[in-house]
Amino acid sequence: MSRGFRLGLFAASAVGLAALLLWGVAGLPDFGHYAGPYGYVLNAVAPNERHVTNVVTATVFDYRGFDTLGEEFILFSAAMGVALLLRDVRDEEREPPEDGIRSDAVRLVGVALVPVLVALGLYVVAHGFITPGGGFQGGVVLASAFLVVWLAGEYRAFRRLTPTPAVDLVKGSGAGGYVVVGLAALLLGNAFLHNFGPLGTAGTLASGGSALLLNLASALEVAAAFVLIFTEFGEELVNVRLRGGG
Repeated sequence: MSRGFRLGLFAASAVGLAALLLWGVAGLPDFGHYAGPYGYVLNAVAPNERHVTNVVTATVFDYRGFDTLGEEFILFSAAMGVALLLRDVRDEEREPPEDGIRSDAVRLVGVALVPVLVALGLYVVAHGFITPGGGFQGGVVLASAFLVVWLAGEYRAFRRLTPTPAVDLVKGSGAGGYVVVGLAALLLGNAFLHNFGPLGTAGTLASGGSALLLNLASALEVAAAFVLIFTEFGEELVNVRLRGGG
């Protein structure tokens, strides 16, 4: 297959995708004019039924928690696919080459930014049922803290902070923990992923019942999945450098 043919195929696919996206966006209701009934129903019942002030997070981890389980495993499968494609036979003991020289100012700002990102990520996760946020968003923020160590510091430091067995364990624990909460509901005589925990007080960190556990499990899985993806692409970059390719 020639390069021109591949470019032509890509261009045709891109035009088709753009047309579908524009068609979909054009059919959206105007801002502030939600046309469906379900949002209004959830806004009315969620605060009283689940003692939460963030109805979006309550919907994701409670009313449609089974759908979110599928989304979790989509990300899980994507990260595993990246690992299977890129994780060939490597010498895990070899030292990566030195990173490019960065200024002391960049390193200082990066080091100062890491604890801020960790604190922000934990805040977003913990306050998922109170303010906009949750496990998915907070997990991405937590993963970005490790990425900053690499971007502003060096790859060796990033790898010391993210040993592959530990990352795999956290990712599996997050994905498996979500299922365990659902099975616990079954053991208690409820439906799978039915909310069985004490609902707590609206406006506090302990609100949301057992959906809070699903939120935390998602945060672990999302953060570890992104760190794993960063690691696999980083290892490929190291291999290229070791072979003298850049």
